[in-house]
Amino acid sequence: MKQSVLRFILPCLLCFPWLASAADKPNVLILYADDLGYGELGCYGFKEVPTPNIDTIAANGIRFTSGYVSAPLCSPSRAGLNTGRYQQRFGHENNSMAPGRGLPLTETTLANRMKTLGYATCAIGKWHLGNDAEHLPMKRGFDEYFGVTGNPGSYFTPKGFMNSRVSAEVQRVTDKDFYTTDAFAARASDWIEKHKDAPWFLYLPFNAVHAPHQATEKYLKRFAHISDAKRRDFDGMLSAMDDAVGVVLGKLRALKLEENTLTFFISDNGAPGHREGNGVLRGHKHTCWEGGTRLPWMMQWKGKLLAGKVEDRAVIQLDVMPTCVAAAGGTVDPAWKLDGVNLLPYLAGENKERPHQTLCWRIDGMWAIRHGDMKLVHGDMDKNPPELFDLATDIGEKNNLASKQPEKVAELKALWDEWNTQLASPSTPKDKANKKAKKRAKKER
Repeated sequence: MKQSVLRFILPCLLCFPWLASAADKPNVLILYADDLGYGELGCYGFKEVPTPNIDTIAANGIRFTSGYVSAPLCSPSRAGLNTGRYQQRFGHENNSMAPGRGLPLTETTLANRMKTLGYATCAIGKWHLGNDAEHLPMKRGFDEYFGVTGNPGSYFTPKGFMNSRVSAEVQRVTDKDFYTTDAFAARASDWIEKHKDAPWFLYLPFNAVHAPHQATEKYLKRFAHISDAKRRDFDGMLSAMDDAVGVVLGKLRALKLEENTLTFFISDNGAPGHREGNGVLRGHKHTCWEGGTRLPWMMQWKGKLLAGKVEDRAVIQLDVMPTCVAAAGGTVDPAWKLDGVNLLPYLAGENKERPHQTLCWRIDGMWAIRHGDMKLVHGDMDKNPPELFDLATDIGEKNNLASKQPEKVAELKALWDEWNTQLASPSTPKDKANKKAKKRAKKER
């Protein structure tokens, strides 16, 4: 009897290698960049700023060329990541949020899920999901928090800085050598060291490379040959973030944790329009063109996932939640109503289908749907009719096929309409704060 059971189990372990280490739960590291565009990393073809540390994630894992987020803006993108659900389902559509101004307390976070599975949890970096006591990370499943509650305004003297080891209140930064990117890396390294003997989940959302563009002299010196001061500041910031990723990955290697850590690197949305950082893609942050939602997206799990693989099937940051739960030995309950999927069977080659046949977007009167390789996008609010593109041959969204394929336009619009009926109304207060938030979003384009 035992031998027959083993004959059944062993092939399963070979087909699904992550199941073999279910008793030895992997650590989970999520690196989330801010406003980093599709064309701004070395492994995506950018030559101006070397990013060797971030590039190792692609070299040792999987680089997605059709990696998306569910919102082309900071806060709603984070809401989708932390819940595994389209943020429009619970009204978190924009940076300007409803009274309470945070991720709704009715939503269960990835940190909550991981704690249930026996993980130590920590958030380090830009939160941007609410700054009142009930919405802070310490009340949303994280044991510890070190970071800034929203856009900090400065990398040297950030607003909204908090260190939960000291206080659950916002604190003033007085260290003259403080620089957010470096500080986040140092705290991450320290926290990993302290939790090296048990499974942990670390969420590390940088505020780099979001404006204002500021870098220390150490990083600026690397780009002294760049005459444009603004460009030099940006290059320094990006180089600093790469160094920070190197510090964290270096700590994993030093502690021999790298092969037992599932690592993600994703940007929260595309680069703003003034930077032209989205490479061949059309559009930018706060638009539904590819440049707003398609971005750097990588995943590494040494010994479990193939190294150096390039994957073109579409994935989205909503997939992180179910993938992490599965890797940790948990089971996704249909009652959670997740929109993401567990990517592990797809990446192991056991499922040859697309993880998503259809993906949808909606923000501030703009919307889009990708169905297979066809995309219908209403990118100019009420100015122009929706445009249709074949992303398999036109990643830059240059050749509008709408007039030639009206039946495809109707098909995709019907699918989007069906999805749209499932959503909540945008939970944005009609007040001065909301108007100011929209003005800021326009400037950031």
